[in-house]
Amino acid sequence: MPPGGEKTEKATPKKRRDERKKGNIFLSKDAIAVVSLFGTFFTLKLLSGGITESIYDYFRLCFQYSQDIPTGQAFTVFRQLFQTGAILFLKCAGPIIAVSIVAAVAATFFQTKMLVSPESLKPKLNRINPIEGFKKLFSLKSIVDALKGILKITILLIIIYRFLENMMINFFNYLNTELGYACSHLFQSSVTMVIQILVAFTILAGFDFYFQWWDYERKLKMSKQEIKEEYKQMEGDPKIKAKIKETQRRMAQSRMMQKVPSADVVIRNPEHVAVALRYKPDIDHAPIVLAMGLDSLALRIVKVAEENHVPTIENVALARTLFAECELDQEIPPALYGMVADVLVYLYRLDAEAKKP
Repeated sequence: MPPGGEKTEKATPKKRRDERKKGNIFLSKDAIAVVSLFGTFFTLKLLSGGITESIYDYFRLCFQYSQDIPTGQAFTVFRQLFQTGAILFLKCAGPIIAVSIVAAVAATFFQTKMLVSPESLKPKLNRINPIEGFKKLFSLKSIVDALKGILKITILLIIIYRFLENMMINFFNYLNTELGYACSHLFQSSVTMVIQILVAFTILAGFDFYFQWWDYERKLKMSKQEIKEEYKQMEGDPKIKAKIKETQRRMAQSRMMQKVPSADVVIRNPEHVAVALRYKPDIDHAPIVLAMGLDSLALRIVKVAEENHVPTIENVALARTLFAECELDQEIPPALYGMVADVLVYLYRLDAEAKKP
């Protein structure tokens, strides 16, 4: 494995967001099944009294019709019994099925944080790839799922066997017991059995929840190289960023140099610093910095100024102060008005003397 190729690092927030968009999320199906079973069980227990009465009334109705069916009315009676039975089924099983579905959906959305990803619904060719299917068959997840299934069946068989064994012991006692009491005892024993199954499956669901989380985090892990590549994608390649900055700097310098010919004066020091100023009393409230630079750029500013007959003044202190305290295309600070005004007045005097006959 190449250096940095081993996946030892936790997934970054970006990796988690990308996987979530793809529908690759942490989900325990056993937890969903247990929540659904709990909802079904408690709904059934809550409605058991009404369901029992409804079923009793229905069977009594069937018994009444079986005793005396009017001549030629057999089809009508059967149709009525069928309609009544269908309504009874919806009345008894409807709430249980609805609660089971709602509980399963709620448990799913609780784990996925209300995720609905269309990406996971798209057909993927690797799902029908026999090689990938063979790999999944002997993967850690498949082995754990197989062991978990065997354990479920074993626990279920043990609990049912103990229940039936207890029923066989009490079977002869039921023969000498009132029907109501016998049915009540049988119902309570069945409830106890279901509770034992729920407890056992809840423990298994807890284990599955932890395993699914661990397996999900394991698969999301990244190598150091992947983290570096992701950082480059998010922040940009440093080399490319440097080239972009260099290009932007050159373009800015080019635009700046185009403004030098319109300057009124260039203040220099004499080779290391150069600042080009413009002051038009009719449009400017104060002198404006058109260009500034150090070393080679300062020499370029001076050269362009001389080629376009822009006066240059050597003033070491003022040049350094302007470069340190001024911003490009901004007015100079009020504190420098006096020093710059002296330079401009000097230039105006020179210009006026040059114009005298």
